[in-house]
Amino acid sequence: MAKKVVLAYSGGLDTSVAVRWIREEWGAEVVALAVDVGQAPSADGGDWERIRQRALAAGAVEAEVVDARDELAAGYFGPALRANALYEGKYPLVSALSRPVIARHLVLAARRHGADAVAHGCTGKGNDQVRFEVGVRTLAPDLDVLAPVRVWGLTRDDCIDYAARHDIPITVTREKPYSIDENLVGRAIECGAMEDPWVAPPDDVYELTRDVADAPTERREIVVAFERGTPVALDGRAMGPAELVAAVGAAAGEYGFGRIDMVENRRVGIKSRETYECPGSLALIVAHQDLEAITVERDVMREKARLEGRYAELVYDGLWFSPLREALDAFVESTQRHVTGEVRLRLEPGRCAPVGRRAEAPLYDYALATYEAEDAFRHQDAEGFVRLWGLSTETWSRRQQPFGAQAGEGS
Repeated sequence: MAKKVVLAYSGGLDTSVAVRWIREEWGAEVVALAVDVGQAPSADGGDWERIRQRALAAGAVEAEVVDARDELAAGYFGPALRANALYEGKYPLVSALSRPVIARHLVLAARRHGADAVAHGCTGKGNDQVRFEVGVRTLAPDLDVLAPVRVWGLTRDDCIDYAARHDIPITVTREKPYSIDENLVGRAIECGAMEDPWVAPPDDVYELTRDVADAPTERREIVVAFERGTPVALDGRAMGPAELVAAVGAAAGEYGFGRIDMVENRRVGIKSRETYECPGSLALIVAHQDLEAITVERDVMREKARLEGRYAELVYDGLWFSPLREALDAFVESTQRHVTGEVRLRLEPGRCAPVGRRAEAPLYDYALATYEAEDAFRHQDAEGFVRLWGLSTETWSRRQQPFGAQAGEGS
């Protein structure tokens, strides 16, 4: 059994109990590592220093906090944004993108503290156990990965009682039994009444988005600037990646944009009802897709669209640190060389849509597209092009498919 363990620590009930439980049951010293990826410090409030002190009160020999917000925004959400990565066409990978960041810092902390194992607070049903464990084992195959929640057999009420017996300073609200994970990409909410897929998400689960009924009625437009596929400014003001995601999210969320209610396919093989709110990340993907439409060549764009779903699956399935993801990133980066420009997004209740776009090197040519006097398109070329384009099906129809059958005549 491990002698020293670095635990991914959130400050919530399960990981606080895990600190003491690992020490009592497995006899290992615990270093608590809290990674700030843009979430509130814990589900029950408090700043990061309070969370650090909570870990020490629970029995950790050391506790530290790492600020990884810009790292997540630039190094993980950035590539996923350039890939327009949406799992099952909807979900911008909120939790899936933060897990490899945390896994990396678990390994770094294990090296710093001379630990022989890392641990997480995930259950056996979820995706995050896969993401943490595959990530850590890819980066550091020599480290053990422990999952106390999978073996301790404690219910939520048992954990509350355990914390009380051991004077672990936790405040728990039984009235809101939701499981919430958040970072700068968005929020993921599950459990409680939402485990019935017929039941609408309760109003109190949302924090980043207004109800559409309460959204401003007056439209608003914002302009997002990109350089080589990376968002760099909002309304002419340059911003760092984390700040920009938050600012776009605040604007879009005010109009009730960014809510997702879906039944998704988990990696472990079960279907799960999930509720997300991701106003900033979704709005940026909308803008990025629109800028690509004016700057990326047709066949490249079609092939990229084919690979975007695969990219999202890799990230969702915990394979961020994989050769295929690296290879796909190389392809995506090559497509972004000219994705530099601005997109104007119009916000209205429940909606965020592009209404204008301009680029430094657009493939849109006004002289070719216009029907006005400036038209430079060679119309005389069209007849031969159309005839040759349809020659194959025309030949097939003449030789193998009687015209009457094609037109729906006869039996």
